Amino acid sequence: MTVARAILPLALDGVCYDAGGSRHIHGLTFTLAHGPRTVILGPNGAGKSLTLRLCHGLLRPSAGTVRWADPAAAPKRQAMVFHHPVMLRRSAAANIAYALALNGVPRAQRGALAVQALARVGLDDIAGRAARALSAGQQQRLALARAWALEPEVLFLDEPTASLDPAAARAIEEAIDAVHASGAKVIMTTHDLGQARRLADEVLFLHHGRLLEHGPAASFFAAPRSREAAAFLAGELLW
Repeated sequence: MTVARAILPLALDGVCYDAGGSRHIHGLTFTLAHGPRTVILGPNGAGKSLTLRLCHGLLRPSAGTVRWADPAAAPKRQAMVFHHPVMLRRSAAANIAYALALNGVPRAQRGALAVQALARVGLDDIAGRAARALSAGQQQRLALARAWALEPEVLFLDEPTASLDPAAARAIEEAIDAVHASGAKVIMTTHDLGQARRLADEVLFLHHGRLLEHGPAASFFAAPRSREAAAFLAGELLW
């Protein structure tokens, strides 16, 4: 049996992104390896979501390169959950089955895999309910289950708990822990410092589209190296 080559590490080298006549991302250079949960932090407008989209391949850099260890396999072995996930006009289970179909999973396997995916995020009791009628928290868990069902090597999460109540956010965090425990690489953005402290193994700190810090989460939170990161952790406004 042929063993699939890993798509990680992911390496960005001098990546820039321009839009609307302005440069929003400036020369990002870093490498992300398998294992640690990576959390991208920074104030509003720092470029967190843009960086995630550049990594995932939704945006093409204006300069620099985004390289996977196996570029040919990378598109099918990564997935992304957005801040506002799109729910198809069908049941929760059918949303997952549709994603499985797009990924080439045989029809006979899709139903069982969809129910299994829902169970992993605590939604097995709503399999037949209309996805668009679910609460915001349930929709976000469904989006996470839909992405996880594809068994990605890398899972990108863009502000997965923004605007959710504490109970819903806790359920999402538990699901993220489970995704990580399953062996997938988690790369996420968040504006919630408490959440970052709970989930991050390593931190990328951005400010004005520039990478100011990249290192272990414990070191970042205990002794940030940059003045901007220290001010951010202290709750000061950054301009």
